[in-house]
Amino acid sequence: MQRALAAALLRNGETVIRNPGHSNDDKAAIRIIKALGAEVANNGDELIINSAGVNPIENEINCVESGLSIRMFTPLVALSDKEITINGSGSLVSRPMDFFDEILPQLGVKIKSNDGKLPMTIQGPLVPKNIEVDGSLSSQFLTGLLMAYAASPNPSEGGALDSERLSVSIKVRNLKSKPYIDLTLDVMKKFGLRVPENRNYEEFIFSNDFIPDSGLPTSDYTVEGDWSGGAFLLVAGATAGPITVRGLDMSSTQADKAIVDALMAANAGIAMEAKGIQLHPTAMNAFYFDATDCPDLFPPLVALAAYCKGKTIIKGVSRLTHKESNRAITLQDEFDKMGVTIDLEDDEMIVHGGGIVKGADVHSHHDHRIAMACAVAALKATDETVIEEAQAIRKSYPDFYNDLKSLGAAVSLPFNPESLIN
Repeated sequence: MQRALAAALLRNGETVIRNPGHSNDDKAAIRIIKALGAEVANNGDELIINSAGVNPIENEINCVESGLSIRMFTPLVALSDKEITINGSGSLVSRPMDFFDEILPQLGVKIKSNDGKLPMTIQGPLVPKNIEVDGSLSSQFLTGLLMAYAASPNPSEGGALDSERLSVSIKVRNLKSKPYIDLTLDVMKKFGLRVPENRNYEEFIFSNDFIPDSGLPTSDYTVEGDWSGGAFLLVAGATAGPITVRGLDMSSTQADKAIVDALMAANAGIAMEAKGIQLHPTAMNAFYFDATDCPDLFPPLVALAAYCKGKTIIKGVSRLTHKESNRAITLQDEFDKMGVTIDLEDDEMIVHGGGIVKGADVHSHHDHRIAMACAVAALKATDETVIEEAQAIRKSYPDFYNDLKSLGAAVSLPFNPESLIN
């Protein structure tokens, strides 16, 4: 959804986005593209966006708590020659943004930050150059650069001749979460943006022979079902089903589709049917899973592993530090309250599952995925579970508790669920 909004901003003309999301992150992205000059009309089950590129009408954008928005939209803001302040709230203000301090000046962009943190003030215009970036912290920084390079004028300086064509390239070392880059490139292609040549995720080359697709005056894009949120429902079905989950595309490039591999490794009761993914409870075994390229799966994987007999090992703990919370420590602390022991050893998380999962008073730490993981684990727990700051789910999946209720779970909300949506 957020990538589609960014692409709609960059694309000249009208875009219709169908099946739009309404999470806090989605709303933040809508506000950002409006501030950058796009007109957005909400037609219920679709958004109609008109844009002529990045033409800011405000001098500040606020990414609230969206990590993707701050990393993706900052290079797009830099396409303008107007000085813009970029801000956020919550955990976002403490996340490191040194990447921009290092990279943007190489592209002709002036930047002032708060010692590598928010707020940042930047002024372009960004000029694509041959650069090399570190992709180990987050692939989202690269997503922003790829979109900015695609939307900037054909490279005219700082490039290198390649087969008699002027080109610029972004070299990348230590890239994590490659599937997310596949998703970015897929959205760029569907919106008719310039798509670089991908050389094994180590170099992305933009040549100047690109001719924008004049095509139809309107571009239609349907937002896929979200595997990141869907993963919690799939685990809920495997532990407390049976349920059928519809709307998830098995051919998607989304990294979190890998939850299916984890469920199969755990010997979960799962079947792919034409009408959706069917799940039912069964005796499950511990499993090994490398979540380095899909770190957002750690919370649902822990909820799954709690009901798998034996020691489940999940690799990729180093990717969890700079999330809404330090998710490795948060998962360890909150699941300990529910009787599930979690050990952290180097880059691995070891979940001792198969015992009794107890209902308990837990805390989301203002982290949407922690709240959902605790809720899913609570579905088969011995007693009631109370989740403090449960409304954190509005960041990505505001309908989550209502969906659990529709599946038959007993969910008592001390707040108006509509307040999570509006």
